[in-house]
Amino acid sequence: MYRISLRTALGLAIVASTLNSVGCTTQGPFLGPFFMPFPVSPYFQEAKEDEFLEHERYGRVPILPPIPPGGPHVALDPPSDDEVIRALERARPTEGGMPFLHEVNRNNVRIKKEKIADYVDPPRVMPLVGPVQLHHAHYKCTVNFTEVKRIGWPFPHTLVDEETIEVVYIDHNHLHRVGDPYEGSQPMGPPKR
Repeated sequence: MYRISLRTALGLAIVASTLNSVGCTTQGPFLGPFFMPFPVSPYFQEAKEDEFLEHERYGRVPILPPIPPGGPHVALDPPSDDEVIRALERARPTEGGMPFLHEVNRNNVRIKKEKIADYVDPPRVMPLVGPVQLHHAHYKCTVNFTEVKRIGWPFPHTLVDEETIEVVYIDHNHLHRVGDPYEGSQPMGPPKR
């Protein structure tokens, strides 16, 4: 009898521990109603994705190899059309309108890019980077487009501006290393005896 009740108690303990550890459980503190997931608006999700995309594409300053002596030091990368439209959207937003109440569209977009300045600063030492030269390239981007505003309240009407012109200035800065960072240093290895 004692042997059967011990087996039964051990079996019930194993079943209880198995059932208790199955499925989704919380490992941290109990947060009450904040534990439940809640939906995120697509507007905020798209804003975060755009913020990450801009940081990944345009928010970093690259470190390029040194400029060769007597070689050209002109910037070869004008701003992309995507970068110009994103800068224009920050200056003159079309997103965020109310459908059927107030909408703004851009049609027939034409972009003209002009380099207005291209110069290199003298060498200096930057923390965590080393000896570098800062290369500046300034661009003037003229954007011509047709702006269409559809207003639906109180009286539905459409406003069309055939020749809208906006000017956006974009700076492309990047760093060039100066000289060889390992020049004059001893090769690493075991000491000579």
